Amino acid sequence: MENILERLKRGDIIVGDGALGTLLMQRGLEEGNPPETINLTEPQYLEEISSIYLEAGAEIITTNTFGATSLRLQLFSLEAETERINRTAVSAARKAVGDRAYVSGSVGPTAKLLKPYGDTDPEEAYASYRQQIGALISGGIDIVCIETMTDLTETELAVKAARDLNPDIPVMATVTFRKTPRGFFTIMGNSIRETAERLKNAGANIIGSNCGNGAEIMVEIAWKLMQYAELPVAIQSNAGLPVHSDDGLFYPETPEFVAEKAAAMLEFGVQIVGGCCGTGPEHIRAIRKAVDSYLQSKPQI
Repeated sequence: MENILERLKRGDIIVGDGALGTLLMQRGLEEGNPPETINLTEPQYLEEISSIYLEAGAEIITTNTFGATSLRLQLFSLEAETERINRTAVSAARKAVGDRAYVSGSVGPTAKLLKPYGDTDPEEAYASYRQQIGALISGGIDIVCIETMTDLTETELAVKAARDLNPDIPVMATVTFRKTPRGFFTIMGNSIRETAERLKNAGANIIGSNCGNGAEIMVEIAWKLMQYAELPVAIQSNAGLPVHSDDGLFYPETPEFVAEKAAAMLEFGVQIVGGCCGTGPEHIRAIRKAVDSYLQSKPQI
């Protein structure tokens, strides 16, 4: 496929996929087990889910490796399987999509607090990211996707690991923000402006936000990001915030609502739109339809 950065440079709009967790639980992932266990036991489910999102219209398919740093896998005594977990996830996604979509290697937080707030050395986090991203790159990903990050310093370490391993691979870094009376900030107190500047300086090619907020709040975050970003922006919102019911947790925002808000973000320049927690193939199908409608409405040059 054409390098995603070339497409973004000429102004293309690209649709991402949605959440993995619910679909994995429907296929037997037990509550309390990390999703990455599926990579070791039932990798065919990863291929199946990738195919479902591809059919729904996604052009970016995410690997099931969000928690696959060795530091995070230590919590489940799976650190020895780090490389196999990551490579298997890439292989399953690639088998499903071939060259019809980009395979995006998901890299999430280590679940450790860096010093001086916690007991983890930055060098240890960097080494963990380098190991995971190295396995993803050697497995054949098209994009490194560092996502759902709340500590900007940790995000920079992950970006650095990717850049040190391969200076040319596209790196997307998306951060989770909270709305406060003073504006939007990460849990560690980083503003949108600071985030945009530091991620660009760290070497990210694409920046944005995912998780933690429903589509309506994400429109506000996207608007602010576009004021400071000098890079293409990606937004993947939740389908609202989870609500407790007799049947368990559910996410209240409909596919139509999420797609409407995604279309609103296109108006001020967001180039990658997809879904996070609570979104499924039906949300991505609605977003695909909204993006296609938006592109058809634009004057042809």
